Amino acid sequence: MTKSNGFNRRSVLALGGAAVAAPFVARPAFAQSTTLRYGHNNEVASVAGAQADWFAEALGQTSGGDIEVQVFPNSQLGKLQELAEAVSLGTIAFSHNTAGALGSLYQPFAALDTPYLYRDIDHLMAVTDVESPVMQELNEGLIAAANVRVIYAHYFGRRNLTCSKAVMGPADLEGVKIRAVPFPIYTTAVEGMGAVAVPVDWSEVPTALATGVVQGQENPVNVVLNVKLYEVQSHLMLTGHMSNAEVVVMNEDVWQGMSDAQKDAVREASTQTREKATKAILDNEEGETQQLRDLGMTVIGEEDGLDLAGFREGVSKLVDERFGAEYGDLYAKIAAVSA
Repeated sequence: MTKSNGFNRRSVLALGGAAVAAPFVARPAFAQSTTLRYGHNNEVASVAGAQADWFAEALGQTSGGDIEVQVFPNSQLGKLQELAEAVSLGTIAFSHNTAGALGSLYQPFAALDTPYLYRDIDHLMAVTDVESPVMQELNEGLIAAANVRVIYAHYFGRRNLTCSKAVMGPADLEGVKIRAVPFPIYTTAVEGMGAVAVPVDWSEVPTALATGVVQGQENPVNVVLNVKLYEVQSHLMLTGHMSNAEVVVMNEDVWQGMSDAQKDAVREASTQTREKATKAILDNEEGETQQLRDLGMTVIGEEDGLDLAGFREGVSKLVDERFGAEYGDLYAKIAAVSA
């Protein structure tokens, strides 16, 4: 297993608690009624934002009103990195982030966002279940490195390719410039699919597509719909090259200060919310893809001749070359998880 990147609780404490005022002070045991804070960066109307409210409501019920969770959306308590640090410090009790972003707290978590890592959504859900051997091992490392534990993870969506032309396989992307998120795992996905990866800041993507600086990009369908990329892209290829989980984390001192009954309440609320959020994302993906069809995009899936095997082969080869030495053992453990 890869060692931590050096971001640990001691280094976090050195940063101070600037991200959030009025820190939560961990206690050996809770009072009769406890109020905990959950900070995140999403809009309330999004599933990622709504699931925080669902969790708060569920925990209020499963704890019999013993635990109240106050939710602060829209980065009210800090940006993503600040929120991650705030949970580590205990200035807030809960937050959520992508698995890849949790790599800032414990580097091996970044491997969970590797393209074509999961056989299907059931496999992703099995791997990211807190009781799976993979997640148990990662959780132990996260707790040791950053004083943070994962309490649940829900399905967050699949990234797909859009382009100004039909793309059926890797050969169709030869020499084609595709916008890539400027991080190694994302540029590797684009290059592995056969394209030329061009890092472009997200704020510049619509203009880059409209002016031909790049001919395509990759994102979940909700992004394509909400940002109206269908106005500058004619085709959506359901490559599903990256499946992501949104990971909900909790301060370890807060967890250890809970009674057994309170911990059971958190576990039950986590299970309920994980299932509800995953279903909502899956339902939205299907509806949003149809909306893009209705708006004039040509949607190409495997049933239409899309060479998913070819994309997977190219991406997997490049992933092995670039990340195999670092994450090979972890990849093997993930592959061994049955869904």
